Amino acid sequence: MKFIIAIIKPFKLDAVRTALGEIGVAGMTVSEVRGFGRQKGQSEIYRGAEYTTNMLPKVKLEIAADDAIAAQVIETIQQTANTQAIGDGKIFVLDLASATRIRTGESGETAL
Repeated sequence: MKFIIAIIKPFKLDAVRTALGEIGVAGMTVSEVRGFGRQKGQSEIYRGAEYTTNMLPKVKLEIAADDAIAAQVIETIQQTANTQAIGDGKIFVLDLASATRIRTGESGETAL
C-alpha cells in the first residue's frame, strides 16, 4: 500500500477529484494549507500599501492506495494539476504499513 500526499493549487481541486474518481479512487482527505517553495510568496496591495505574503494558499490531498493503482493515481494527479507554471505543487509517496477501518475492524488493503 502507498500513502500519497499531493500539494496542489486550490483551483485544481475539483478537476483532480473528478479525475481520481474516474480511475476508482473511493476516498481522500483534503486540507487547506499554506506554504511556499520556489514561488517565494507574492506581493499584494492592501489599502494602498504593498506587502508580501510569504505563504501561499494550497490544497493538500492525502490518499491511501493499493500498490496496483498507486502509479495511476500519481500520474492522474500530475497530469490534472499541471498548469505549466511555477507553484503547481508536489507529490510525495510513502509506504503505508497498515490501515484499519474503525467501523468494521478490517485491515490491510480491504480497509481502503
